[in-house]
Amino acid sequence: MAEVVKQEKKKRDKKGKGSYYEASGEGLKRNRKSCPKCGAGVFMADHKTRSSCGNCKYTEWK
Repeated sequence: MAEVVKQEKKKRDKKGKGSYYEASGEGLKRNRKSCPKCGAGVFMADHKTRSSCGNCKYTEWK
């Protein structure tokens, strides 16, 4: 019989919502850009060539 080769799963770096903000003495600073269509509560994902909103699919090319 042929041997079954198992592939190892890639481990992803899990970032929580806490990585979206940075605490300072004055208050909170947002690390990511917010979507201009959805408002201040929705952050845009940062890719190599673009920034995109997962809610409304708005995209800004770099």
